[in-house]
Amino acid sequence: MKKTTKTKKIQQGTRISLAKSKNHGRIIATPDSDQCLDTAALNRLEQSFRDWVEGSPRADVRFSRQRILIIFLLIRYTGAKLNEVLALNPFVDIDPERHVVLFRGSAAGAGLNQREVQISQALSSELRDILAEPSFHGAPGKVLDVDPGFVRRKFYERTQACEFAKRLGGPEIIRKARAVELMQSNMPLPAVQMMLGHSTPNLTTSYVSFSEDEMQQVAKLFLEKESMRKTSARNSFLGKIRNIKRGDIQSRIDLITIDGFSVTAVITNDSVERLGLQPGMVVTAEVKAPWVMLQNCDTEPECSAENRFKGVISRVTRGEINTECVVRIADGIELCAMVSTAATRHLGLNEGENIWALFNCFSVVLHVD
Repeated sequence: MKKTTKTKKIQQGTRISLAKSKNHGRIIATPDSDQCLDTAALNRLEQSFRDWVEGSPRADVRFSRQRILIIFLLIRYTGAKLNEVLALNPFVDIDPERHVVLFRGSAAGAGLNQREVQISQALSSELRDILAEPSFHGAPGKVLDVDPGFVRRKFYERTQACEFAKRLGGPEIIRKARAVELMQSNMPLPAVQMMLGHSTPNLTTSYVSFSEDEMQQVAKLFLEKESMRKTSARNSFLGKIRNIKRGDIQSRIDLITIDGFSVTAVITNDSVERLGLQPGMVVTAEVKAPWVMLQNCDTEPECSAENRFKGVISRVTRGEINTECVVRIADGIELCAMVSTAATRHLGLNEGENIWALFNCFSVVLHVD
């Protein structure tokens, strides 16, 4: 079957494509024409910068290289433009307590498109420790005010040292690679747009609006999860609690996601109290792939599963016993289901087929920050 992709523009020259990938059950994002480094390659490039700093022969050389490392880390993890990073005063614009970076725009356009970008606690602590070193004590506030041409040369040198194509190490391509990485990891598109400083996110839900602070919270939850990676759940939704209906033993929690999907969970009243859940809170709902059921019918299934999503099968990976099916429920949103191989044959599940993905409220696990 010929593979087709749909695209959504998130920045000039870059589109998010829904295509096949080894990252099953994830949002697949690729630039229009420029190849980008994947996560493994980005991590290898990052390690190359770190080794380069550690191999400095003199204190003054180490200081110079540390500045380049800071610039790389900021582009690598915030997706900021090179001129935005070079305009930073890291002693003022990086908040190690709130774990945010304030981008004020380029030096020529300070104050334009100003935005705060969330970073992980681990990165925030590392930047704080680097800036606390004695070599930075007497440095000017604009310690990152480095010649852009010099920065590019060093980026290209490290890229080629890793035996990657030179162009893949340019600051613009690293920025694109970060956008791709975030989308592949299931960060909601509006949050990616906001993080990279693109147009105002187009929230599709008519039930609830996400404020700028709540969007920052979504980014924070995602980035900390990305940093820790302590869950095996394949499917996750970042959403706001719309309603809590309390029963004598358990409570029903209704969520609305940034993408406009409704998700229902039922948990014990004790868990509601322990997590401090209340309407308006932003939480993460996770569902393991084996808990997702598939049904191939044209109309919405009549069943007890509260969460029902109509989609198209975008990938089928068959094994001897079990089969993995990835279902695209909207542009940029996919769910992964694990079903028996016998069932896939019985139901005739193939790529391109319309399908309903279902899971009940008791299969949803809620996480708070």
